[in-house]
Amino acid sequence: METRQLEYFVAVAEELSFTRAAQRMFAVQSTVSAAVRALETELGTKLFDRSTRRVALSAAGAAFLPEAKTAIEAVERARATVQEASEGVRGSLRIGTLTSIGGVDLPGLLGAFHRRHPRVDIHVTVSLTGSTGLAEEVRQGRLDVAVVGLPEADLAGLDVLRVDTRPFVVLLPETHRLAGRRAVRLADLAGESFVDTPRGFGNRVALDRAFDALGSPRRVTVEVADLRTVPGYVAAGLGVAVVPDLPAPDGPGVVVVPLAGAGLDWPLNVVTSAAKPPSRALRTLLDLLAANI
Repeated sequence: METRQLEYFVAVAEELSFTRAAQRMFAVQSTVSAAVRALETELGTKLFDRSTRRVALSAAGAAFLPEAKTAIEAVERARATVQEASEGVRGSLRIGTLTSIGGVDLPGLLGAFHRRHPRVDIHVTVSLTGSTGLAEEVRQGRLDVAVVGLPEADLAGLDVLRVDTRPFVVLLPETHRLAGRRAVRLADLAGESFVDTPRGFGNRVALDRAFDALGSPRRVTVEVADLRTVPGYVAAGLGVAVVPDLPAPDGPGVVVVPLAGAGLDWPLNVVTSAAKPPSRALRTLLDLLAANI
């Protein structure tokens, strides 16, 4: 049983497609198919139920998947240990982040880390499903570490390092009826159209829950993935917004008003898997982050 066979099997199991698995592994589909067939022959069982329209894990494949992942991780740890002993910190780090964050200069920290440890290959990505997607990617082992805007109650199975906490503020068009208030409550915004991030983003999760608790679900008419673009839509009169108080949340034609009485804060956390020990490269990065909070 070869490590590459296990890697191909895991890719197919997660993608449920030999074509997508081959693309993910930078291999031709025939190579992936042959590796999986060889693995099935060695194990004496079918790992996938195949048809012309779909690929699904068999019962044996579902049972084998966590064992295959554990075996791959063990090989990677052994390889990294030997390399680190002879050459210093090296390896790879898959890092997930948000499009807009405060409280930590992630590009600057990663730049400093890269200068100190140039043998560590760094890959940074975002998720189309925001913090919820990033947290799940870490749980599934597809990311090593991520910056997320979710509270610890939503981060089961993860180790959490708090980076920052931000209050929410209300963004209103200059001509809005509430623009002259010293503070605005969530109940004051009932019935308004909202500009917000998509479902799954941490700030959206918090606001949806808060309005549901009021018995007043919101109508979100504009969804944008980058918080920095929200003020432009508010200024255009397309809705109001309740967003974390990040640097420069306002813009021309927008009034920023404190949010009162909601007890809402936006937590910014760094998360890693609680199911496996971090590599030396990841430990080194986490130490750098902790020292700069």
